[in-house]
Amino acid sequence: MWHCEERGEGRPLVLLHGIGMSSFAWAPVMNLLARERRVLAFNTAGFGKTPPLPDGVLPTVPNLVKALLDSQEAKGIHDPFDVAGNSMGGCMALEVAKQGRARSVVAISPAGLWKGHPSSLIQHFFGFMRASTRWSPGGVKLAMKSALLRELLLSLPISFGSRRMTPADAFRAATEFAFAPGFDATIDNAGAFDGGESIACPLTVAFGTRDWLLTAIAQHRDQLPPSATWVRPAKWGHVPMWVDPQGVARLILDGTV
Repeated sequence: MWHCEERGEGRPLVLLHGIGMSSFAWAPVMNLLARERRVLAFNTAGFGKTPPLPDGVLPTVPNLVKALLDSQEAKGIHDPFDVAGNSMGGCMALEVAKQGRARSVVAISPAGLWKGHPSSLIQHFFGFMRASTRWSPGGVKLAMKSALLRELLLSLPISFGSRRMTPADAFRAATEFAFAPGFDATIDNAGAFDGGESIACPLTVAFGTRDWLLTAIAQHRDQLPPSATWVRPAKWGHVPMWVDPQGVARLILDGTV
């Protein structure tokens, strides 16, 4: 079963993080959401405290969602549930909806809404970030103590405004990204999302105006139903939870009523 951080009471709300992260990505909004909901923030297979999928099982989005649903069943959640995901977690949330297991979905900067393959610049950038942190974790830790350097180093992969992160949070995010055992296999097998036109549950898709990682070429609307609600939160980057926790929590709660 996948590792899960759980708080609050009420109707279940599942949170899914992006590639290279863990449930820690949701830490800034967990308490805000838990005031109204039973919040379950999972570590996807190969990230955080959850081991990779078994040998021979590729970490495609459908395979990851199957493992997620197995973990949900183990927690006694059998009915369709509300789910919010960011980046790769957003793509997984869309897959949950496609399979008819979502009550509602909020997808924040979801991956997979591109044609063919994502820009090769993403993989090159991720590779550079991971190698730099593995090569000199001490240097990265020192750099994260500077608000200016946090802003410069994290504005693309996380968000403009990352200077608001604490140095400890920034360093933890960087090291989780660098040392995640499931990173390479997952990014190689994630692929594009398709078949979303059949999604019937309420769906909200948010791409921030400062998401410089997944730009307009990775935001194709025709892969989702016309009924989907699309929003463009001002000044949000790719991972906005640390920058605007109140706004992220409100978007999720409003989209999963």
